[in-house]
Amino acid sequence: MFVSIDQRSPEALTTTALPLRTAWLVLAVVVLADLMDLIDSSVANLAGPSIRADLGGGQVTVQWVLSAYTAAFALGLVTSGRLGDLLGRRRLFLLGMTGFTLASLACGLAPGPVFLIVARTLQGLCGSVMIPQGLALVKVVFPPQYLRKALTPVGPLMGLAMVAGPILAGWLLHLDLFGSEWRSIFLINVPFGVAAGLLGLRVLPRRGGEDPTARLDLTGVGLLTAASALLIVPLIQGRDLGWPAWTYAMMASALVLLALFAASQRRSRHPVITPSLFRKRSFVVGLLVVAGFYASLSAFVLVMNLLLQQGLHWSPLRTGLTLIPWALGTAVAVLLAGAVLAEKLGRATLHLGLSVAVAGLFALWWSVGHWGADVTAWKLAPALLVTGFGSGLVFVPLVDFIIGDATPEEVGTGAGLLNAVQQFAGAIGVAALGTVFFARVGHPSLHSYLAATELVFAIAAGINLVTLLLVGLLPKHAQQAHG
Repeated sequence: MFVSIDQRSPEALTTTALPLRTAWLVLAVVVLADLMDLIDSSVANLAGPSIRADLGGGQVTVQWVLSAYTAAFALGLVTSGRLGDLLGRRRLFLLGMTGFTLASLACGLAPGPVFLIVARTLQGLCGSVMIPQGLALVKVVFPPQYLRKALTPVGPLMGLAMVAGPILAGWLLHLDLFGSEWRSIFLINVPFGVAAGLLGLRVLPRRGGEDPTARLDLTGVGLLTAASALLIVPLIQGRDLGWPAWTYAMMASALVLLALFAASQRRSRHPVITPSLFRKRSFVVGLLVVAGFYASLSAFVLVMNLLLQQGLHWSPLRTGLTLIPWALGTAVAVLLAGAVLAEKLGRATLHLGLSVAVAGLFALWWSVGHWGADVTAWKLAPALLVTGFGSGLVFVPLVDFIIGDATPEEVGTGAGLLNAVQQFAGAIGVAALGTVFFARVGHPSLHSYLAATELVFAIAAGINLVTLLLVGLLPKHAQQAHG
């Protein structure tokens, strides 16, 4: 059986055909790339103390070691989606995969903090080149009757990788393979990157729905990149530096540049972001839901690590093992949503998932307040399981609503925007609720860590409640999303 690429625009797209088995191998390559990228964005957080103990450097230096990847990744995402039209999605995907693997090797061999920051920055840039092309390639090698089944793993990966990252990091730090300490969390990417790159050379299609008539809007790219940089830098450094005046000035300037970018796109003949995406209610509302959900989720991950490692002084391995119920709940829910609920219930799956996640966060709030210093992994497990299950129900339908309706011309930009919003929302959640957390901690003590954790869990639950209201603006089912 052969799969034909949808020929939406005869002038712009070239049809090709792939055996269905090869199309599934394309998906396997893309999934592996997503796993490498998404896990890599979270593993370094748990390894921060080990990196600082080995390489030295101040707190801000270590913060940039942890955040350089996120910053570079977010800066390059949207532009890379458009570059796929110009240079070819297969070419950019393989280039990004190669660069990501080499940068991972450089991270694992870094002799000092500055070298590691540079390597992490290159790793993020290569990830931003690779990820939008992958989803676009999947979109064009599967026909409509197989596409939803093919896209089902994408949503779960966003959640499972965030969950698996800290657990994997704790395990690798505990094993200390060949005395590598923290370096193994980066070196583990190398064999997977080589395998994915070699398989990609064989199976990725020569044509990926590119538009050869497209041009790069340099003014738009410049405005968007500058606005992104002015936003992400203060979000990374502001909390550690006490939010000096320049951080607010940079964020205000970012809003001005975003407004100028929006105005320039209306006049551009080759806009950076495909305008038709914003005429789709599911896409716009879906991105708002992603923003609220990931801001809450990222803050939750941060605070759990801070409470367990700094407040209770648990080891990275014990911290990672404590999060297993959350990972288990997420895994079960994403499989259930992908197999049954998302297709049958549509929007109601998001309502159910966010409601369960709110219940789980309030259960954690109660557990921390009730058990206090006597809290254990077993006492946290039920609430973590419920929180993970609720979060897992959200990932699959979100991708259905945002990307499932995109045409081949839109999917590269759409995938880039989806990942960019996820990254920025996570950074905002960590910056804002991290500031609230440390303001409440004041002079560090176990009691202050417990009180700060309760406060952030309550705020995170409130953000999910607001997000729950936004879900009501989505169509009832993803197939009704167009227009």
